[in-house]
Amino acid sequence: MKNLKYKIIPVLFATMALGSCKKDFLETTPTQQADDATVFATTANAMAALNGIHRSMYRQYDAQDQGGQGSMNINLDMLGDDLVNTAAGNGWYNSTYRWVSHRDANSTTDKFAYKFYYQIIANANNIIEKIGGAEGPEADKNLIKAEALTYRAWAHFMVVQLYAKRYDFAGSNSQPGVPVKTKLDTEHVGRGTVEQVYTQANADIDEAITLFATASASPNKSHFNIKSAKGIKARIALTQGKWTDAAKFASEARTGVELMSNVDYLAGFNSYTNPEWIWGSKQVEDQTTYFFSFFAYMSANYNSSNLRANPKAINSNLYNKLSKTDVRAQLWDPTGENKAFPIPTSASVRAKYMNRKFLVAGATSVGDIVNMRAAEMYLIEAEGLARAGQYGAAQDALYTLAKKRDDAYVKSTKTGNDLIEEIMVQRRVELWGEGFRFTDLKRLNLPLDRSNSNHTVALAQTLSEPAGDARWQWLIPQDEINANKAIEPGDQNP
Repeated sequence: MKNLKYKIIPVLFATMALGSCKKDFLETTPTQQADDATVFATTANAMAALNGIHRSMYRQYDAQDQGGQGSMNINLDMLGDDLVNTAAGNGWYNSTYRWVSHRDANSTTDKFAYKFYYQIIANANNIIEKIGGAEGPEADKNLIKAEALTYRAWAHFMVVQLYAKRYDFAGSNSQPGVPVKTKLDTEHVGRGTVEQVYTQANADIDEAITLFATASASPNKSHFNIKSAKGIKARIALTQGKWTDAAKFASEARTGVELMSNVDYLAGFNSYTNPEWIWGSKQVEDQTTYFFSFFAYMSANYNSSNLRANPKAINSNLYNKLSKTDVRAQLWDPTGENKAFPIPTSASVRAKYMNRKFLVAGATSVGDIVNMRAAEMYLIEAEGLARAGQYGAAQDALYTLAKKRDDAYVKSTKTGNDLIEEIMVQRRVELWGEGFRFTDLKRLNLPLDRSNSNHTVALAQTLSEPAGDARWQWLIPQDEINANKAIEPGDQNP
């Protein structure tokens, strides 16, 4: 089996295929035309196709560290400084933690991320091109197309952050990006510029937001709606340094969404019924992904061999910035001796600063995956306003969130870099384990710094990486270079 490919299959069965021995690593045409015609005959059938993309967000792929976006969240935090491996465990994710796998064009991790996002793009393209011919209410067509456009925008945004240099706020961004795929064809597409990728992502999310205004209501939080689309727009704008746009769309995304209570905050981050969640992947017990699951590696209490030996911890330096009156301080045990902290049933290992943020929701590793929360939107709003010099408004946005988490919090009077630093500390604590740290460091051109903390050289192998180094770019998978005639070997990242 020389090359892999991404395939669109009849997603009425809510599944997606990965393996093949044909020539294209990135195949973007349907594999069964007859079934495909049935899928897009009606909007009801097309909704089932859309549900196939939702299911792909957390289904099992080829290896235990390939459980959809939950696994990508782990990878992106393993590459940062705030998530700490306390032991080698059973080996999964260690190579990422050591900054090795994303720099190996033949590693399964490097290939999985690329094909995961491009497979979503391919299936979104299928829906975008064909939903217009389906029978059904126009409002339903608008919903389905808007969701597919949002997926395409989000997936392009994710992949360009990994496989290209960072978006330079002050530059032309003509540096090599990633292929922009907007059509269902077998045409080989080369690496567009970073600017071209962001232009397409913005065009897609803008069209989606317009369509959502006249669309049917989204069925649940696994689906996109106008709020989650505006949240994606805010993320893109933040990464581009469009500070006022980021703040505007973040504010609109979180308006009407309440921040969770302290009781909910300690409930395990495993249910999309949480009022603060804007977008999350719903998983039920009979769809458990066992040892592929996010919760098999990041929860405090699932009885996996990884967690029995390797409870995940927070960077001690970050934890020590927390007030004792902050509810979030209760998510980690700085002593490693708190017997009230949950651990796997057959485990005896505890570790300093280990977490209890994530808890399984059932008897297996099942749990909903959080993809977007109102808290993140408050933080984007505060950061955008602060970087735009609107310090009073930034202080207000930060206060709403921080006061909810810590009743003793006093509204900040800081300005400039001091206020930005306070916002970023709040962001790091609030979003710990949710997959943001690597891309935050990269977008802000900051170094990796794990030194003088509970990270160890023995486990991490690297405690620092300079800002702007070539190692911040994932390598284009070798299989893609071999199969895609529009990408030459010399087009590989350095």
